[in-house]
Amino acid sequence: ICCQIHGVMIITSPVNKQSIYDLDLKNSSAGSVSEFIILGFPSLQSFPLLLFFIFLTIYLFTVSGNGLIFCLINLERSLHTPMYFFVGNLSFSTGIGTISYLGCLAQMYVFISLAAVECFLLSVMAYDRYLAVCIPLHYHMTMTKQLCISLSVLSWLAGFVSPMTTLILAARLPFCGPNVIHHYYCDHPPLLQLACTDTSFNVAVGSSLGAVVLLTCFSMVVVSYIKIINVVLKMSSTTGRRKTFSTCASHFAVVNIFFLPLIFMYVRPTASYSSDVDSLVAMFYTVLTPMLNPMIYSFRNKDIKSAFKKAMKW
Repeated sequence: ICCQIHGVMIITSPVNKQSIYDLDLKNSSAGSVSEFIILGFPSLQSFPLLLFFIFLTIYLFTVSGNGLIFCLINLERSLHTPMYFFVGNLSFSTGIGTISYLGCLAQMYVFISLAAVECFLLSVMAYDRYLAVCIPLHYHMTMTKQLCISLSVLSWLAGFVSPMTTLILAARLPFCGPNVIHHYYCDHPPLLQLACTDTSFNVAVGSSLGAVVLLTCFSMVVVSYIKIINVVLKMSSTTGRRKTFSTCASHFAVVNIFFLPLIFMYVRPTASYSSDVDSLVAMFYTVLTPMLNPMIYSFRNKDIKSAFKKAMKW
């Protein structure tokens, strides 16, 4: 039983350990792995139906919520502003389970690419809010439609280009068994543990690229919000200050839920991997953040609510 969230397959079916061993032994004796077994959540294999319905509910809410926001922003002309343009991009970017060798590499690449795209988009959105709050008189002259499109295109290009080196290096690794991925999708850290050769170079390259993308984007977001908070503190209106603080706090909370687990997972000096701990950490940015994005960035916004009410009258 499985479903997909944020482009990630979540396997919740019970796993027969003997069948895993037999398949693993078969692949090992063959000398070359042709497919991988996605183990899922080993400690929760006794509750397949419960996991299925939980993830299915989250998945349906995530897809419908982000899809609704994307449609509203495209249909309602009053929402054709830089902030909602980037929110639209953000909403768009969201038995034994086996996957082929090439399918595993493709899934890993697409997932890391989409995660990188979201990092860049969150940085751009933080910059947009910085301009709107800290330099309001120059905002419309600076954040033009052309710049919005350019920043969006660059975010998507950078997101899909940045993991290419990691993918190429992973594709060159020999996999001769075992072939059981102790995770609920094909990811870089657990995949490296299955290679039958030294992967220290892959780990170093992956950690370095992850550090450049994640720490740079996260630093930009933090600096932007620090400047925003500094301006908000100088506001004379208590109501305006409280409203801006509430919005910034909720946005920054989602950013932390997304960035901090990613930094924990991908900025590592070693290939150490804990199945239960890392799978739980990965849940934050693969499941929780996509679900919270429409609620935090849109459903609490009066413009989105107004556009929704208007659409319901059609």
